[in-house]
Amino acid sequence: MNDDLLGRHRAVLPDWLALYYDRPLEITHGEGRHVWDAQGNRYLDFFGGILTTMTAHALPEVTKAVTEQAGRIIHSSTLYLNRPMVDLADRIAQLSGIPDARVFFTTSGTEANDTALLLATTYRRSNTVLAMRNSYHGRSFSSVGITGNRGWSPTSLSPLQTLYVHGGVRGRGPFAELDDYDYVAACVDDLKDLLGHTRPPAALIAEPIQGVGGFTSPPDGLYAAFREVLHERGVLWISDEVQTGWGRTGEHFWGWQAHARSGPPDMLTFAKGIGNGMSIGGVVARAEIMNCLDANSISTFGGTQITMAAGLANLNYLLEHDLQGNARRVGGLLIERLRAAAAHVPAVREVRGRGLMIGIELTKPGTDEADPAAASAVLEAARAGGLLIGKGGGHDTSALRVAPPLSLNVAEAEEGAAILEDALRSIQ
Repeated sequence: MNDDLLGRHRAVLPDWLALYYDRPLEITHGEGRHVWDAQGNRYLDFFGGILTTMTAHALPEVTKAVTEQAGRIIHSSTLYLNRPMVDLADRIAQLSGIPDARVFFTTSGTEANDTALLLATTYRRSNTVLAMRNSYHGRSFSSVGITGNRGWSPTSLSPLQTLYVHGGVRGRGPFAELDDYDYVAACVDDLKDLLGHTRPPAALIAEPIQGVGGFTSPPDGLYAAFREVLHERGVLWISDEVQTGWGRTGEHFWGWQAHARSGPPDMLTFAKGIGNGMSIGGVVARAEIMNCLDANSISTFGGTQITMAAGLANLNYLLEHDLQGNARRVGGLLIERLRAAAAHVPAVREVRGRGLMIGIELTKPGTDEADPAAASAVLEAARAGGLLIGKGGGHDTSALRVAPPLSLNVAEAEEGAAILEDALRSIQ
C-alpha cells in the first residue's frame, strides 16, 4: 500500500517536494509525543511536523475547540468581524512585548515573512533588505530572495536587493575563533561597514536561532548590538520567530528576548507551533508600521475561525501548563544527555541549542567537512529504533534537528536520547 501511495505521490506532485527516508513514511495518527505509521509502527516524535505540533498530538483541548468551532462556522474571511481572531490577536499583542502592537494573521510563516517585508519596504520606501547568512525565511518569491541558504534558494531573481550580514553561525565563518565579546564587536563593525556602502535598507530580518540552518545562533546580545546601529539609521528589525517563538527555547518566550538590551523588535513574525498543526501565521508590528499601507488589503484564509479557535486553546494550554518551563527543564536534560553520547562519536562536531530546539552537527571525522550522508544514515537508524528527527544545516544538510513537542516528559527524553545515541554509534 505504501509503495502504491509513493508511486501516486511521484506521479502527481513536484519532483522537488522532498520526502524523508529511503522508504518514505505515511503517518496516520498521533497521540501525545507519539505517532503511528500505516503499518502500525509506533514512533517517538522528536520533530513535530517541522516544529508545528508544539504541545502534543491530538491534544484534547485543541481537538475540542476545533470540533466545537467547526459545528458553528469554519470561515468567513476578514471582511466580517471575527471574535476568535480578535481574542487571539489580543493575547498575542500582549505577549509580544511590542508597544501599541497590531496583529495580522496569515496562513504560514512564509506568508508572515512576506507580509513583514511588504510592510518594511513600504514604511521605509526602500527595497533593500539585510538578512543573515545561512538563514531561511520561506518559499515565496520574496522570502526565497532573502534566504541565505543556497540549498533552499532555487533562484537568484528577486524583487528585493538583499545584503547578507555575518553573525548567525557562531561556530563557522571568519570570526569563529574569536571569543563572544570580540565576535559581536567584529559582526557589528562588519554591519557598519556594509551600511556605509549602500543606500539605507528597509530592515534587517533575522531568526534568533536559525531553524533550517541547523539550529545555529549567535552569542546573546548580537541583535541588540545590531539594533542600536540600525536604530540610528531608522532601519527596522524584524525578528523571525516562526520556529523560536512560544517558549520553545525554554529561557525565553520569544527568541529576541536573548537580545533584549535595546528593547523589542519593530516587528516579529510567527507561525508553526501556535496552531499545533493548524495553519496559522502572522505579523506583530507597531501600529505606525502596520498601518502604513495606503491600499486595500485583506486575508481570505488568515485568521479564519477554526484555526483561531485552535490557536487560542493551544496558547491557553501552553501558558497554563508552563510548557516554556518544561522546555527549559526537560530540554536541558536532553541536551546534556546528547552531549554525553556525542562525546564518543567522532563524527559529531557540535551539539547545540536551547530548550527543546537542539542541533547535532555531523562532519567527516577529524575535519570540518560537512557529512550529509552521515546525517541521512542517522535519520534512517533513528527511525529504525522508533524515533523521528529532522535534518538541516547549510547547503550540505549535515545537522540533525531535534524539536519534540513542548510537553515532552523526562522518561520520553531519556528514551529518545538512548535511541539517538545508538543511531549515532551506528555510523562509526
